[in-house]
Amino acid sequence: MENQKKNPISGAEAIIRCLLEEGVELIYGYPGGAIMPIYDELYKYSDNLTHILTRHEQGATHSAQGYARTSGKVGVAMATSGPGATNLVTGIADAQIDSTPMVCITGQVASHLLGSDAFQETDIIGISTPVTKWNYQITKASEIPEIMAKAFYIARSGRPGPVLIDITKDAQFELFDFSYEKCKGVRSYVPLPSLDTKQVTAAAELINKAKRPMIIWGQGVILGKAEEEFKAFVETSGIPAVWTILGLSALPTKHPLNFGMVGMHGNYGPNVLTNACDVLIAVGMRFDDRVTGNLETYAKQATVVHLEIDPAEISKNVKAHFPVLGSCKESLPQLTRLVKHQEYADWKQLFADHMAIEIKEVINGDTLPTKEGLTMGEVIVGINKCTKGDAVIVTDVGQHQMIACRYAEFVRSKSNVTSGGLGTMGFALPAAIGAKMGAPDREVVAIIGDGGYQMTIQELGTIFQNKTAVKIVVLNNDYLGMVRQWQQLFFDKRYASTEMTNPDFVTIAKGYHIDAQRVSKREDLDQAIETMIASDKPYFLEVCVEKEANVFPMIPTGASVSDIRLK
Repeated sequence: MENQKKNPISGAEAIIRCLLEEGVELIYGYPGGAIMPIYDELYKYSDNLTHILTRHEQGATHSAQGYARTSGKVGVAMATSGPGATNLVTGIADAQIDSTPMVCITGQVASHLLGSDAFQETDIIGISTPVTKWNYQITKASEIPEIMAKAFYIARSGRPGPVLIDITKDAQFELFDFSYEKCKGVRSYVPLPSLDTKQVTAAAELINKAKRPMIIWGQGVILGKAEEEFKAFVETSGIPAVWTILGLSALPTKHPLNFGMVGMHGNYGPNVLTNACDVLIAVGMRFDDRVTGNLETYAKQATVVHLEIDPAEISKNVKAHFPVLGSCKESLPQLTRLVKHQEYADWKQLFADHMAIEIKEVINGDTLPTKEGLTMGEVIVGINKCTKGDAVIVTDVGQHQMIACRYAEFVRSKSNVTSGGLGTMGFALPAAIGAKMGAPDREVVAIIGDGGYQMTIQELGTIFQNKTAVKIVVLNNDYLGMVRQWQQLFFDKRYASTEMTNPDFVTIAKGYHIDAQRVSKREDLDQAIETMIASDKPYFLEVCVEKEANVFPMIPTGASVSDIRLK
């Protein structure tokens, strides 16, 4: 815009000005030689823009993810060239598969050195192409406003995802006349498909005739900000609804039509009855292999209605007989107006019957004090009691993740932050930092295994420096628990490289001036959790749990959802 033009500014300052124009408040990053000009300008704008110095570039991306997931805004991460840039890749890949809006900015060697194997030169554009929604290398300062505007538009629009912008050092120093205009569209990119009302009408007619319909919802409901529209659809139709891990919390856990989790460690009824329903209504989910099990035997009897924003997901894994392209925030109200409420009493009773079996065979053992050692489930139940289901629960990857997703209770959306598609160990600790900064008024509890915790344990330094009041719970079984479970069940108990000799986690936390406690006895657990939740500062709680406990139910790899095991 013309009134923005002033004396020429550097490309580095332009980057900061672009971030402010996009409403960015927080950046997570780590400085270095090739991005130093941008950091120098950031220093001058410190009153307007907060930079969080993480202890590793991967931590910056996971923090940006956590921030995006709880705030609903675009997360921003920044790093230098070479190893700084490559250290971002795991978090970028995680954001890509979990559809998290994120913009990553990397420094690069000067443009005349590109391709010369200069110090800390790496082709981050080539490396990141498979795991970004879009990426671009800037070599001229004049490109910055347009490219940055496009980056934020692409990251947040349609199905969200990560964008990487690489900027050569000379472009950061170069002067130009700055003006900024937000991006409103990109040629050939259609983030929001037009809704086909005929498909909606046809889907409604099918649903109204169904005798055993089932809804599976995913994170698309949350990303589309369609929680209220989804709840209205579920309540109006009366149809049992079940969720994927990333969809968890879009509908309150105790809602009478919330029948639990599908997938490898999901609930017994939702998995078995997937192969008994006559109409399967998928809302904002992608039929991941951990949900479907063996595709050759998945819901073959059902007619599939798929509400989805990304055309690439339609019939990719499971054939959609009635695809409804578009944002579910738009399609759900239209569908709701056309569906008729039915009770489905006999069908719901089947879910109740299967849940009764699961309670007896699995849930009581997981959550009640029936075993000699403490269980992971008991810890989650204790946290539920203290938080009343209103906390943000951030989980790492492994047994604790599955237990937390199975038993954590939620009363509002954007409360479950986990690494779903990529399954990134080390995700939870830095993601909890971002989650807390994205939702500062909410309690944020990170549930982590002893293995994943040590992958990013250095981010305790970020917590200490910023006084971020996250609550960290490490469920310690001295094993890489999920791998050990598979070794027990499928590799004749050959525990190859899964037993861990762990350090004194409490002493390490105290070394970062974080209040800490260890619990190994059941009688101490409730008080320890209450003390942790009551604290207004960061807090670390280590709970020593059963060493060789397994997570059930479980669908073995390659098996049908009907073949889910209870033990």
